[in-house]
Amino acid sequence: MCVIAHPDDECFAFGGALALAAREGVEIYVVCLTDGQAATNRGTATTSEELGKIRRVEFAASCDVLGVTKHELLDYQDGQLEFASFSETAGKLVQRIRSWKPQVVLTFGLDGAINTHADHTMVSCFTSAAFHWSARSKRYVGDEEPFAPQKLYHQSTSFILPDRDPLMPAPWTLSLDIREVQDVKVKAFHQHVSQLPVFDKVKPFWDEHGGEEYYLLAAAARPQVAAREQSMFDHVIL
Repeated sequence: MCVIAHPDDECFAFGGALALAAREGVEIYVVCLTDGQAATNRGTATTSEELGKIRRVEFAASCDVLGVTKHELLDYQDGQLEFASFSETAGKLVQRIRSWKPQVVLTFGLDGAINTHADHTMVSCFTSAAFHWSARSKRYVGDEEPFAPQKLYHQSTSFILPDRDPLMPAPWTLSLDIREVQDVKVKAFHQHVSQLPVFDKVKPFWDEHGGEEYYLLAAAARPQVAAREQSMFDHVIL
């Protein structure tokens, strides 16, 4: 299960991990909290509502390219996640974790990713809390039984974009070689036609650094020393 803030996050930040997992036959569920109406790049849209509709279609197409099993786009306001009710938003993710029952959960790190976006930081907070609270019988008592995912990963990075506010990414415990699916990641991003100016801007960095993705094992079902891993599914019990 991968939880993101905006359409295109699924491929821009996590595309390699998702495409690799899909090739291994893993069922993948991507939850996106907003439809990206506040984006700088507007494509052919003349209103925010129209842009949101366009980006919903682009998100679905990108997920199809990556091999995502299920995708869902919620109705939070782009650029305003820091003002959303923490308990309510985490509760929605708890319900989805308990229903989908993922062994592994992916989301952003607390730094906000390479563009230091506040929405990314808030998604990290909501998802990390939901990861832990989903297992607790006294949290969000309802129809769904508590469920404990086995691993939580925060996305990290090995490089920093110039002319950005200070970025302090988490040291990673997993570096994924995604070269065999790099073309899939690029193809998925190209489904976001309204956002292609972003791709053009970051392409030099993707050309230099795009062969790997980096993740921190932020929580796990068993106490353990921090160590480098080979796969997100190391020690996962099916």
